[in-house]
Amino acid sequence: MNVSLQNKDNVSALLTVKLEKADYQEKVDKALKDLRRKVQMPGFRKGMVPVGLIKKMYGKSVLAEEVNKLLSETIYKYIQDNKVNMLGEPLPNEENQKTIDFDTQEDFEFVFDIALAPEFKVEVSKEDKVDYYDIEVTDEMVDAQVKMYTQRNGKYESVDVYADNDMLKGLLAELNDDGTVKEDGIQVEDAIMMPSYMKNDDQKAIFANAKVNDVLVFNPHTAWDGNAAELASLLKIDKESAGELKSNFSFQVNEITRFVPGELNQEIFDQVFGKDVVKSEEEFRTKVKEAIGVQFGADSDYKFLLDVRQYLMNKVGKLQFPDELLKRIMRLNNQDKDEKFVEENYDKSIEELTWHLIKEQLVKANDIKVEQGDITEMAKEATRAQFAQYGMLNVPEELLDNYAKEMLKKKGSVEGLVNRVIESKLALALKEQVTLENKPISAADFNKMFE
Repeated sequence: MNVSLQNKDNVSALLTVKLEKADYQEKVDKALKDLRRKVQMPGFRKGMVPVGLIKKMYGKSVLAEEVNKLLSETIYKYIQDNKVNMLGEPLPNEENQKTIDFDTQEDFEFVFDIALAPEFKVEVSKEDKVDYYDIEVTDEMVDAQVKMYTQRNGKYESVDVYADNDMLKGLLAELNDDGTVKEDGIQVEDAIMMPSYMKNDDQKAIFANAKVNDVLVFNPHTAWDGNAAELASLLKIDKESAGELKSNFSFQVNEITRFVPGELNQEIFDQVFGKDVVKSEEEFRTKVKEAIGVQFGADSDYKFLLDVRQYLMNKVGKLQFPDELLKRIMRLNNQDKDEKFVEENYDKSIEELTWHLIKEQLVKANDIKVEQGDITEMAKEATRAQFAQYGMLNVPEELLDNYAKEMLKKKGSVEGLVNRVIESKLALALKEQVTLENKPISAADFNKMFE
């Protein structure tokens, strides 16, 4: 067996593998013996088919399979042992690769094109300045979050006089042009309305200060600007009919219901942060502000890593790649796409590859490793973030464990979590090594940077 690597230029090489009969024969013989034990053939007991017949029927396919397995193992070992920084997979050389004939050949020579990663070095220091956005947590944000918690513990109460955002229940009846109830017209008992959602202010005003047992006349078509879906829902008819109906209706108010937010008390404090973690409204608002800040911190780190990426890619500059070879690899990996796909996406793939190579160096330089515990904790962190979006900050550990276990069952999820762990640790390391240009920013302006 002989393996050699010959550089064609700085980013491509020819890998030649020569296999002789002695390299593979033992493996072939063993495979044929194993096959003989398993093969069932009419006229012979299992395991007693003559070796010569086995070779005649299966020898070529077994030879091809064992040679290809040995070839793959040999290439992989050579790449690993010699630390060849290969991109993609080896491809058969279109000029030097001779036709292989397993019927007549005993010695084989395989020639592959190898794409090599460009050689470069990336380093960071305090001389490198990168923006870091500190997203401001405003009192309005805290107020909105606190309001959400109190509304979650709120309840509906019956009241006597209507005010904005109240809900009305009563009898709807279609009217004639003279204002009398239309015989065989539309009537809806226990119809529910929220006049504050009406599109027309004049119609909305009809319900101001309405009381239980009042009878009010309004026009649904005008009130909801002819929206067929809303009218159909209110009048319990199909959309087509609702869109054409322009009659006035009477509405007898039978019930007025108002939502009353819950009180900001110890019960809510315990629900959000755990029993007795906070004991006053001031402490509660402080903890809410901290929780929002943690969420924003993750967003800031994400933006920082994007900015570091662009900064370091500019610092490294344009790298040399074996373009034609990488395009061949890309075409093979996207055989269901046309040639146009490769041309349109190649530059973007090179950009991603450049960052991947830069990140590899940074990860190695900072000795960043990913342990199973890191992946599990990141799964829990992802779950916490999901619950936090709904204001649930005190998620039981058992629930986090269950969600994490489900995520870890999916290969795609695990790969994503590993990448998030790497990027999280890398961001933490780089924040200490570069000079951060801290920039206070509002959440609205921060979000605009991603539009």
